[in-house]
Amino acid sequence: MNECEMAEIYDKFSGAVYRIAFMYCKNTADAEDITQETFIKRFTADVEFPDEKSEKAWLLRVAANKCKDLFRSARYRFLRSAVPIEEAGLVYEDPEESQVFHTVMELPPKYRLVVHLFYYEGYSAAEIGKMTGCSETAVQTRLYRARKMLKKSLGEELEL
Repeated sequence: MNECEMAEIYDKFSGAVYRIAFMYCKNTADAEDITQETFIKRFTADVEFPDEKSEKAWLLRVAANKCKDLFRSARYRFLRSAVPIEEAGLVYEDPEESQVFHTVMELPPKYRLVVHLFYYEGYSAAEIGKMTGCSETAVQTRLYRARKMLKKSLGEELEL
């Protein structure tokens, strides 16, 4: 794989990989590190993909696994110093969107991940199941529970 192909892959998928990492870590620095590690693994792995969707799914799964590895590491357990969400440099179109984002970020990781993949990345429950190693039913259950938590936190005024 030449540099041009690498740059094209990175440009195409880096945003999605970063968002997944940030949804897990809630920390800009860790999300950037995981994004970098994910692409290093992609460029050093001898893997062929039938289409872009498969490649994106592989990258997102690698990023999620790297986040889980980070949570199991001693560094994370002893040096937990998350950057406040306000410092993450994320831009919102309106205040309501910001409130929803902050509420989603407060969900437990397993719910936060499925909400992000379903609503922000547009994957189906079956596709999310394949990426996360869960059954489609488990993904649907997590989405249901996450919606219930969001509705409770945000109140009835927002249509979810």
